[in-house]
Amino acid sequence: MDGELSPCLIIRGNILLHRGNLSAKAHPGSVGKQALREAINDVRQRHPFSIDAWVLLPEHLHCIWTLPEGCSGFSLRWSLIKSGFSKRTKVLFHVTEWINDSRRHHRESTIWQRRFREHLIRDEDEYRACMDYIHYNPVKHGHVRRVIEWPYSTFHRYVQLGIYPEHWGGGSISDEQGHPWGE
Repeated sequence: MDGELSPCLIIRGNILLHRGNLSAKAHPGSVGKQALREAINDVRQRHPFSIDAWVLLPEHLHCIWTLPEGCSGFSLRWSLIKSGFSKRTKVLFHVTEWINDSRRHHRESTIWQRRFREHLIRDEDEYRACMDYIHYNPVKHGHVRRVIEWPYSTFHRYVQLGIYPEHWGGGSISDEQGHPWGE
């Protein structure tokens, strides 16, 4: 739905992939990016998780998290991140014209969608494919020509660690890896 983050969750053990959508009218900008970072850090202090992969685009985001062993509190963490972000950015995104009756009834912001779906990652190959998909997303959506050019991604961390080469994702990922990506 336009104007909302709509989560999609992929689980492998305690590893989660989340996808969310933002409309152009709700582009987070630098203040929103900082508010999101602060909300994530606040939640991670109280409810630990590690970020395996993350990409923030103007209209959506993708991430993979690892939760502590035996923990299944993804929904709590994501709810707290959404709430923290919404409180920090209320002046930016709380636009009366964007709030329909359902949102008003559920006391929801104008950005976040309330539901998510999940999928079990079956093996390491699928995990790697999800990592590639996340990191290639800015190219796929035409924001940059090469993955390395997008600043809001964990791709840079993996280049520094030697996991991805700097030139990876400079063209069509379906040509490079044989995966035809679709949203």
